[in-house]
Amino acid sequence: MTATVNDQKTGRAVAGEVLFESLARFVVVHDGQAPERAERIADQAVAFLVTAATATVPMVPSDDVDLGLHALILHTKEYAELCEEYAGRFLHHNPKPGGGARDPKMVAASAHAMKAAGFMVFDDLWTVNGENLAQCDSDCGRPYGQA
Repeated sequence: MTATVNDQKTGRAVAGEVLFESLARFVVVHDGQAPERAERIADQAVAFLVTAATATVPMVPSDDVDLGLHALILHTKEYAELCEEYAGRFLHHNPKPGGGARDPKMVAASAHAMKAAGFMVFDDLWTVNGENLAQCDSDCGRPYGQA
């Protein structure tokens, strides 16, 4: 049997085990997700942030990935360090004024940008259920990753 090497990057590898475990635990405790699903959400959140730092498309997380992104932002020291390392600046997180549902095309484009950046993407976490009322996609009113 021949082993296949997967050279896709993961959010877990970027975060490191201590931060990653803390993010996953936060998503379990505060968002009621099963541990395995919480780990996948945490992975995608870190990958999203790193991709958003240099993306050429507006980045919008799915509802699921947004859970992990909020957990990451609440780890303020680590979030700031990742922003500085990958974006060269702090990426402010300001929800879109007035809320509104996420644009499925923008969510899909974000997942494609992560894939293009070399990250493993868990497609089942990139959905929009139409019930979300608070789109969280801005950096001081601009999509993540744009100056």
